[in-house]
Amino acid sequence: MATPYVDKSVCISCELCANMVPEVFRMGDDGFAECFDPQGAPEEKIQEAMDSCPVNCIHWQ
Repeated sequence: MATPYVDKSVCISCELCANMVPEVFRMGDDGFAECFDPQGAPEEKIQEAMDSCPVNCIHWQ
């Protein structure tokens, strides 16, 4: 299974991913999004957040 990750050097802290899929993404103490539970939602739902990210900072690894 692929694992999502957030490239924090690109993240603009818009909170869209955390609002769309709070089971997987949250805003970290540094103010940027992070993936805290990569298996918290179906891949399709995670992909929707990736596709919606305005700066394309969420990727599969």
